[in-house]
Amino acid sequence: MSYLVVVAHPDDEVLGAGATIYRLAQKGEEVNVCIMCSQAAARAFRPEDSELHADLMRCMETLGVNRVILGDFPNIKMNTVPHLELVQFIEKAMVETKADTVITHHPSDLNNDHVQTSLACQAAVRLFQRRSDVAPLRELMYMEVPSSTEWALNTSASDFRPNTYVEVGKEAVERKLQALACYRGVMRPYPHPRSEEAIMGLAAYRGSVSGCCYAEAFECAMRRIV
Repeated sequence: MSYLVVVAHPDDEVLGAGATIYRLAQKGEEVNVCIMCSQAAARAFRPEDSELHADLMRCMETLGVNRVILGDFPNIKMNTVPHLELVQFIEKAMVETKADTVITHHPSDLNNDHVQTSLACQAAVRLFQRRSDVAPLRELMYMEVPSSTEWALNTSASDFRPNTYVEVGKEAVERKLQALACYRGVMRPYPHPRSEEAIMGLAAYRGSVSGCCYAEAFECAMRRIV
């Protein structure tokens, strides 16, 4: 199986699916990451470009990611980019990695870049209907990003409703925290959602409601059984 995690910014991949990425890689599955805004210019406490890239590479190595694909779309301005450009960039990443499963943001996240990424993924996963040389995607999953997904305050849109849980175990959550620590300036003290206590607690809670020993939660938007 080939998994493609498509996110708006560096660190989103770890916050939303870091423990799952690590567990999949440990099992021998291929996991690739596509980051739309690799520079994250508007980030608070932002390091220099070279520092951010170094942080990103250390994070990918920590999780066991096979390949990272970097875009240069504008941070917190993805709504100014033609939708088609976002879709085609993701389609290219899907083709290059031969993705079977795509994991991305929930479409009602607070962060607008997350929303644009999710909408573009929803369009991109239909690529097989236009190209006979592209295998149909097996699964599209939405993840939760602490400090963004839970702040989806738009009551006219459906919020994140997990229906798929990946048992990761405590060791994988600890590896997720190690990967997050690779990004300077991302973690915050408790009770912030991006604190070690909150992230470990969320994994424990998602595990408890699904009968798992620590888990990451996802919302399955589409699954094909063949």
